[in-house]
Amino acid sequence: MEARPPLPPFDEAGALRKVRAAEDAWNTRDPERVARAYTEDSLWRNRDTFLRGREEIVAFLRAKWDRELDYALRKELWSFGPHRIAVRFQYEWHDAAGQCWRSHGNEMWEFTAQGLMSRREASINDVPIARQDRRIHGPRPAAEDAEPLPLH
Repeated sequence: MEARPPLPPFDEAGALRKVRAAEDAWNTRDPERVARAYTEDSLWRNRDTFLRGREEIVAFLRAKWDRELDYALRKELWSFGPHRIAVRFQYEWHDAAGQCWRSHGNEMWEFTAQGLMSRREASINDVPIARQDRRIHGPRPAAEDAEPLPLH
């Protein structure tokens, strides 16, 4: 089985690297690339959707990014343990009608010894925003590295 460093048990630096790697991968909007970070039988809860395995994850992400246009994400480490990480996140996107949205929430992640995510649970809320209120426009620039996510 392939390894996806950093590997558990996590220290703060490793947890931060894992969160940034996830953010960077999701910002590619490449479902196959994102899915490689998960075990073959990974369990997901995403809002009210329950998934099992990479094939379902890839199909879910394809559909997600077909409707969530110009998706751009920020993740922030919330807490970590030896094999688990909790994050809070925000992402922005617009729908086919042009309405912009800010989606925010929390994720809980559990990892195998090889550093693959075996479980992901996400709670997400969507808030309509005006186009001029978008503040996330693509992958994180270096100047944002130390900035925490605003609460709203």
